[in-house]
Amino acid sequence: MIIIDSEPKNDVYRSLVDLAFDLCDEFILVVRKEIKLNGNVKSVLEKLKPHLEEMKEQSKWAGTELECGSTAYVYHYHTNPEAREIIKEVLNSLYGWVQHDFPEDLSFYKNGKPWLVNIAHEKISHILSEDKSEIDRIVNIKGLEISIK
Repeated sequence: MIIIDSEPKNDVYRSLVDLAFDLCDEFILVVRKEIKLNGNVKSVLEKLKPHLEEMKEQSKWAGTELECGSTAYVYHYHTNPEAREIIKEVLNSLYGWVQHDFPEDLSFYKNGKPWLVNIAHEKISHILSEDKSEIDRIVNIKGLEISIK
């Protein structure tokens, strides 16, 4: 497990997003039902609509499990060049993906398994990979502060 020790911002964020889009086939964004939405949330979802694979009502997703039967809307998207540019243009920081300003917890999946897990409101994120070439690429992101566990 690769722990991200400080928030990826600006060029570091963009480099991490580029790598995630290169390696993963899906990303998710979450909309919590109990948190009010503002115009940014709706705008981001609308921009990403052409890339939507499916939206599911779920109680569990990468890094999060809701209690007491609560659910949220989890939007599953295909990774592709157009979606990549939207994700990089909308925000310039990984922990900015917090509702009510934006959808929550931008996370990436590879072959159906979490790869980049982001719990933005807690400022916690990590990468799950045992592939040496992937780890080398992560380590080589200039300015990315990580610990390997």
